[in-house]
Amino acid sequence: MSRSHAPALPDRARVEEAAWWLSGRVVRTPVLNCPAIDRLAGARILLKAENLQTGGSYKMRGAMLAVGRLAAAGHTGVVAQSTGNHAVAVALAAGRHGLTATVVLPVDAAPVKVARARAAGARVVLAGTTVDERLAAARQLAAADGHPLVDAYDHPDVVAGQGSASLELIEEAERAGTPLDALVLPVGGGGGVAGACLAAAGTPIEVYGVEPVGCDSLARSLAAGRPTPVVPAPTIADGLRPGCVGELPFAVARDAVRGVVRVDDDAIAEAFRLLLLELKVLVEPSGAAGLAGALRLAARPGDPDGAPGDAVGGRPGRYRTVGVVLTGGNVEAELVARLAGGTVTDPARMEGVAA
Repeated sequence: MSRSHAPALPDRARVEEAAWWLSGRVVRTPVLNCPAIDRLAGARILLKAENLQTGGSYKMRGAMLAVGRLAAAGHTGVVAQSTGNHAVAVALAAGRHGLTATVVLPVDAAPVKVARARAAGARVVLAGTTVDERLAAARQLAAADGHPLVDAYDHPDVVAGQGSASLELIEEAERAGTPLDALVLPVGGGGGVAGACLAAAGTPIEVYGVEPVGCDSLARSLAAGRPTPVVPAPTIADGLRPGCVGELPFAVARDAVRGVVRVDDDAIAEAFRLLLLELKVLVEPSGAAGLAGALRLAARPGDPDGAPGDAVGGRPGRYRTVGVVLTGGNVEAELVARLAGGTVTDPARMEGVAA
C-alpha cells in the first residue's frame, strides 16, 4: 500500500530541530518512575507522560510542527485522517494557527476522540473502518478543498515531531544519571517508533516497537523486508490498528529498530491497571501497550514467541533502564471502568473499539 511518493528520510538533526521549534509550543511532559513497576520489571522503567500533552497525546508534537510550517507557507486549511489522536492534534494545531481542519476518522472511532476533534473546531468525516478507506476519503476532500493532507505516518515533520518526545526522554534520563539502555514505543502506523529510532541514532540505546497480537504490521514488515499490511485483529488498543505501517516510518525503522514485542489484550490491561493504580496516571490502552511490552522485554529479553519480527537476543538483566513513551490518554470512561475492575471484554463488541 502506497501512501506517498518516495518520502524523504528525516534524520536525528531534524528531530533536534523539531524539538527546538516545538519548545514553548507544546508541553514538555514529565518523566515518571514508579518503584512498584521497577520491582515488577526487575529494571528501572522511566515513563514519558505524553498522556498529559495538549490534546491528550504525543501526536500534538508532529501535528503542531507540520501544520505550523504549512501555515507559514500560506495554506489556509489542512486535511488529516487517523484512528483518533492524530486527528485531534491536527484540529488543535490548525486552530492555533488560524487554519481550518477537516479530519477523517473510522466509523467505529472512539467517541471521546470524535468529540475532542469536533470540540477543537474540526469538520469530522466518518469513513469506513480501514486506513485505505480513510485515506481515499481524505484525499478526495483534500483535492476538493485545495488543502494539503497531513499524513499521520508518512510525513517527515510528523515523524520528527513525534521523535521529540523520545529525545526529551533520552536527555532527561542522561541528566538524571540513569541513561537508557532501551526505548520502547507502541506501534500503529510507525511514526512514533521511527521518531524514536532517529532520536536514539548515534547512541547505544536499543529501540523496540510494541504491537498488539494480530495488529503486527511492523513485525511482519521487518520479516518481509517491505511494508506489509494485515487485517487488524480486535484489540482494546484502538490506536494501534491502522492495518499497515507507513512507508516512511518503515524506511527509517527497518535498519534501526532492535525488534518488535507482541502483547495481548490481557497484558495491555494489566499495564493499564499498573499505571492507574500504582502510578496514578490515566493512559489509554494504546499507550499502556508500551509498558506491557517493556515489562516483557525487561523480564524476558531473550524469549521471543517465534513469530516473525519479534524481539530476539539478549539475556535476563540486560537492560538496567528502559524508557517508555506513554503515547496518549484519550480513553472512554466505560473502558476505564472495565479495565480498572479487571474485565477485558471482547473488544469487537465494545463501543469505540473494533477490528
